[in-house]
Amino acid sequence: MTHLTNAGHEMFTFFERTPDLVCIAGKDGFLKRVNPAVINSLGYSEAELYARPIESFIHPEDREFTRQERISLLSGKALLNFQNRYITKQGNFVWLAWTSIYFPDKEIVFAIAKDITEKKQIEKQFEEKYAKFKSLATHFKSSIEEDRKYLAVELHEELAQLASVVKLDLEDIYIREAELSLSSKSRIEHALAASELLISTIRRISFSISPHMLDDLGLNETLKWHCKEFSILNGIPCSFESAYDEESLTREIKMDFFRICQEALSNVMYHAQASTVKISITEEAGHIRLIIIDDGKGFDKEKIKQDPGLIRMRERAVSVNAVLVIDSEIGKGTSIAVHIPKT
Repeated sequence: MTHLTNAGHEMFTFFERTPDLVCIAGKDGFLKRVNPAVINSLGYSEAELYARPIESFIHPEDREFTRQERISLLSGKALLNFQNRYITKQGNFVWLAWTSIYFPDKEIVFAIAKDITEKKQIEKQFEEKYAKFKSLATHFKSSIEEDRKYLAVELHEELAQLASVVKLDLEDIYIREAELSLSSKSRIEHALAASELLISTIRRISFSISPHMLDDLGLNETLKWHCKEFSILNGIPCSFESAYDEESLTREIKMDFFRICQEALSNVMYHAQASTVKISITEEAGHIRLIIIDDGKGFDKEKIKQDPGLIRMRERAVSVNAVLVIDSEIGKGTSIAVHIPKT
């Protein structure tokens, strides 16, 4: 009997002295008993806390989902680390993380809460800083893309046209000047071939710097053309397949998908020694997934973590809240996957 009395005394001491908020509530939604920590945190007297339904102390925006959790609690599901906001008597609010259990035989809820207001404020500060830096990163990225677009237009519209004029003049001389020596004709033919190659190179570089097709025709058509061009220039078959709603991607994401593909194909061209490349964009479980697979020599991921190309791909993925996964082994090719939630 003495043992039970001591245990009860210890429990009462814990109830009164613990810095956690401890309360007992009835099935009717009213508080039956609270410890001093509840009074200190919310600023109400015991009488005020017992006189009103618990819901009236909850932040209006949190009442509905709290009500749903309470229904689950009364049906026998324990509540673990449930977070909501309570309004203090001074008009402020505190964040509380609850652990609660319902005793059906007594028709009471026993609940313990920790005040996590400071933690939530720190989280909010980090979120605000993250949003600020993300906004700056997006601004700089957009600015760079605009500069690239301007440079690409200058290359295509100015240099390519000047090279075309030179080519036309050479063709005119070759056709009109009948008395040209064989040596001169040979030099002109060489110059014509070089000017044709120059025009083609300028257009290819212009596309590489800024793919104007992306705005005009969309991501799918741009990647189809890029794969075809890659196959012709490198002799490596490159295919593209898509099964997703392109309209669900923003222009920023489309550009980042293209840049990641561009970087991956560049790695294939210079390092992979692959015989085929496959690119696909699919949609599943609320996510859009870009995958680039090659059957090349592969690499040891641990040894080239700081490879500039891989870093650029990761940075682009992170900038649009995507997850980039690189899977490669020596002799088993490489798979690059980008997963992004569908907006």
